[in-house]
Amino acid sequence: MSNPPSSVRTTARHRKARTVHPAFRRVAVVAVTAPIAGTILFGTTAFAADKTAAKTTARKLDPAEQKIAANLDTRVQDTRLGSTLSGVVIDAASDKAVWGHDATTALMPASNTKLGTATAALTVLGPGHRFTTKAVYGNGTLTLVGGGDRTLTSADLEAMAKTAVAGLKAAGLTSVKVQVDDSLFPEPTLATGWNDGYYPDSVAPVRALVVDGHQVTDTSLDAGQVFAGFLAQQGVTVTGDVTRGSAAKGDVPVARHQSGRLSAIVEHMLKVSDNDIAETLLRMTAIGADRRPTFEDGTAVVREVLRGYGVSLVNYEIHDGSGLSRANRIPARSIADILDVADDARNAKTLRYIIDGLPVAGEAGSTLGPEWGRFDTADSQCAVGKVQAKTGTLTGAIALSGLTKAADGRWKIFSFIENNSTADPAATKDALDGLAATVNGCWA
Repeated sequence: MSNPPSSVRTTARHRKARTVHPAFRRVAVVAVTAPIAGTILFGTTAFAADKTAAKTTARKLDPAEQKIAANLDTRVQDTRLGSTLSGVVIDAASDKAVWGHDATTALMPASNTKLGTATAALTVLGPGHRFTTKAVYGNGTLTLVGGGDRTLTSADLEAMAKTAVAGLKAAGLTSVKVQVDDSLFPEPTLATGWNDGYYPDSVAPVRALVVDGHQVTDTSLDAGQVFAGFLAQQGVTVTGDVTRGSAAKGDVPVARHQSGRLSAIVEHMLKVSDNDIAETLLRMTAIGADRRPTFEDGTAVVREVLRGYGVSLVNYEIHDGSGLSRANRIPARSIADILDVADDARNAKTLRYIIDGLPVAGEAGSTLGPEWGRFDTADSQCAVGKVQAKTGTLTGAIALSGLTKAADGRWKIFSFIENNSTADPAATKDALDGLAATVNGCWA
């Protein structure tokens, strides 16, 4: 994104902190391996108060917040939103509840699930983490070893091929067999709530090796074939077909590539809502927590990380990292909690990339861009450049969660999750954009 509008959040605010315990990485592994209730509850949730207390808080709202609450009470009745909506608005600095509508009701969150995935990946691996792809040689075979880098490009493989060929020729070798080793991840399976119709367009089978984000059934062999082509261009003969195998311990490293920083990968993943990156990060996060790189272990680590930050996990159920699972259920209050943690100044070193990665209303190239018809109605276009939010879209589920500076000059965190509306999805998205503009106050 180019220089953001002045109203867009680019730095974390100063406020009371809900931070993860410094010893989280060590504790999380133990806790996930042998879960014990409250093992890593180091913070408190922004929604600890019951409905009665929330009503008491509502009487203390400032005039701008009172208007937000009153307008939302009316506007959530919009028929485009159907009858099943979980929503919440909180004041970012004080955690004061401004408005809620079935905030604890768990609904299908679609890609809002990625916010938890991003939080866990940044916490366990660290924002500076890089993923490594290697090429090793032994017994006449050059093996391309996948390291979970979903951002690997053809240019990266070409550079690796040039380095490898230089070493091979220096050793007097002019022909090799080529194989791929993607054993870092187990054989791909469907997550609970997935169907094979998702492959390969919505998401590719999750493997540890891929090039150019290709949406193909076997991304590893595809990457190996691209690599083999570059070897041939450099004058090395590749004998036979590219196969799958395992690198031997004695194989000699001949080339490697490191990805960009995890922080940048997370930002991109959120901007465009990349399902494949999300699922790869879920597995790499599990590995970082000494767990198996599976849906089950990856989501268990996500839950433990969120619990460590004090995020409410009441009715929180996830089965993947991307939000494609139709079995996922998350309340709006938990999504708002995650954003609250990410926007906490004391978590900025680790989690500010989540806020930076949120699409901005009207930002071309993001999921809130004009090419997707977002924030382009009379009610919502006033919020262009003023709202940052993660989108979520599945058949029967549309979500929008983020933050904006309201009319009182204070930042508000919001989450709206809608399920089962019979309206056209584009109309439902327009209605949700209107709710965000209501929080901002520009649609008064």
